Amino acid sequence: MYAYTDFDRQFVRARAAQFRDQLERNLAGQLSDDEFRPLRLQNGWYVQRHAPMLRVAVPYGVLSSRQLRQLGRIAREFDRGYGHFTTRQNLQYNWIPLTKSADVMDLLADVDMHGIQTSGNCIRNITTDGLAGVAPDEIVDPRPYAEVLRQWSTLHPEFAFLPRKFKIAISGAAEDRAAIAWHDIGLQLKKNAASEVGFQVLVGGGMGRTPVVAQTINDFLPWQQILVYIEAIVRVYNRYGRRDNAYKARIKILVKAEGQKFFDAVNEEFRQILSDDAGGHEHLIPQAELDRVAASFTVPAGVAAVPALDIFEGAGGAYKRWLERNVHGHRLSGYRGVTLSLKRVGLPPGDATDAQMEAAADLADRFSQGELRVTHDQNLLLPWVRETELPSLYAEAKALGFATPNIGLLTDMIACPGGDFCALANARSLPIAAALTERYQDLDELWDIGDIDLHMSGCINSCGHHHSGHIGVLGVDKDGKEWYQVSLGGSDGSTLSGAPQAGKVIGPSFAADEVPDVIESIVATYRAERRSGERFIDTVRRIGIEPFKAPANAQRSLTATATA
Repeated sequence: MYAYTDFDRQFVRARAAQFRDQLERNLAGQLSDDEFRPLRLQNGWYVQRHAPMLRVAVPYGVLSSRQLRQLGRIAREFDRGYGHFTTRQNLQYNWIPLTKSADVMDLLADVDMHGIQTSGNCIRNITTDGLAGVAPDEIVDPRPYAEVLRQWSTLHPEFAFLPRKFKIAISGAAEDRAAIAWHDIGLQLKKNAASEVGFQVLVGGGMGRTPVVAQTINDFLPWQQILVYIEAIVRVYNRYGRRDNAYKARIKILVKAEGQKFFDAVNEEFRQILSDDAGGHEHLIPQAELDRVAASFTVPAGVAAVPALDIFEGAGGAYKRWLERNVHGHRLSGYRGVTLSLKRVGLPPGDATDAQMEAAADLADRFSQGELRVTHDQNLLLPWVRETELPSLYAEAKALGFATPNIGLLTDMIACPGGDFCALANARSLPIAAALTERYQDLDELWDIGDIDLHMSGCINSCGHHHSGHIGVLGVDKDGKEWYQVSLGGSDGSTLSGAPQAGKVIGPSFAADEVPDVIESIVATYRAERRSGERFIDTVRRIGIEPFKAPANAQRSLTATATA
């Protein structure tokens, strides 16, 4: 993983000291709340429904065991004993008193962490594939490029006040595990016929009120020019993006409205930057700089390919299921990536307690060279596990509650914190997630149902990515009461899900106590209609959403009858 330089550490510590001064002046009445607000937001501090919320940056999802232990310490000493991992590979705390916030920033700086680029109308934390650097289908490792982008975009003076927040995701593999088409800019690393590395550049994706799939603006851009091209895109957006309406301020609205005119403007801006010798050369990535950064992303010391094992030989029961669901292929013979599931009864999706963070850090030290990943679907992943150590890892992970063999199944759902914490939410997500997790505890049933992406958001801002779920659940407000829309057929762009697209709503919204029954009726319809070996998303696409509507909507009348 990337090793901070002395400059990096000095910068982060200076930023923490600056925040402490700002906080002290605010608490002393010398800096008003209105003046302090943009300053705290620049460091990841929000004020939510009940208390301040801190979003900690985990660039491209890579964590060391030392960092995770520090996050656990902060949860224990300053919060209520837990944190929440997000779909953007960050960590959120929900109960830290603002008076203690500077102390937390110092603790983060001690382990090369911060909250920069997690809030505000700037380029946010760069995200990528949780298996980056180890995936067997990887074309190019995206981590060095993500780090170069992070350093370039951090506090970029030209892009510190964009019309709205701006999100970039990179994939370097044949399988898109980063949902790049749902981002403001999506980058797909590829190689041309001459084995030269370049980027397919997508622009204009996003969810929210208007879900839009990104369009390709450049099919193959040489990697050296990627900063110039992103600068051209963001300049055009900064110049023409709407600032009069927050709901129409994202780049997806500009791209959708202007179409080819937007593309032409970007390419002209790109040409002008390159035509200026000074500006063009300043922004091209030198090979030496990429090599410097990439040196932090080599195979860890002591790790080398060894003869592969048949990991399923003699395996049975829950262990075999764990191997099939939680253990992933690896580019190095004799190694595997292993997902530590954060989805089980009694734990909101993506949450981890302080004790669990410390336990996961211990597992990383013992089995994965002290390295973990935060995945897009709100789990943790160990990227450097020897196949010979899988039985021992399984035993320890099971004892710690990390070995639920449900990755990719119904209970491995994505969910935002919703109305329990977020001031923007219309409805709660966590009680719905808890009810579904309780209902689907039978592993035989879960395995018979098979692969399903269930995504849940507490409001239209779509932090739970409900639009891209095979089943999506969206909280809505009706006359001050919580209701939920259900959609079917969404896709994040992975091989399993097919081309990225937004799901379609199956009908009027449902009351909270109806949602688990609605999901059950949808699953029952699938099991009745599916062909041999057909996955849920394939059945939905083959028969459409109409066959699912009547059984789902019948739950409304059944609930009304039962409560009459």
